[in-house]
Amino acid sequence: MRNFDAGTRREQPALPPIKIAEAESRRLSALANSTMDLFPRVAQFLARELERATVTEENDLQGVIRMGSKVTYRDDETGARREIVLVYPHEANIELNRISILTPVGAALIGLSAGQRIEFETPDKRTRGLTVLAVHE
Repeated sequence: MRNFDAGTRREQPALPPIKIAEAESRRLSALANSTMDLFPRVAQFLARELERATVTEENDLQGVIRMGSKVTYRDDETGARREIVLVYPHEANIELNRISILTPVGAALIGLSAGQRIEFETPDKRTRGLTVLAVHE
């Protein structure tokens, strides 16, 4: 299934279903709104992801990427595997593989589960795909 993007006149891949807890959704929505002026593209992307997410109970999020999750993913273009922890901006540290939710990769990962794939736009306007290999509790 594909979505049609009227702005670019090209087909967009269908986005995978995602889940998020209500409290986390509220906090991330506030973060996206408060950073819209500083980081408009990624804040808008995060806001769109949160809008399409299914809000669910905490106990229904086993194996779902949440804030603080340790995640192994594969870059679909290069095949490179990476293990990161998804964190809030003030906790980010690239040397410790702590990736902010306010990065394209971070915003793309939230709510996904192992085996899911997503495509997103990088700051240089390239399309990048990644596949979640594991979510470590």
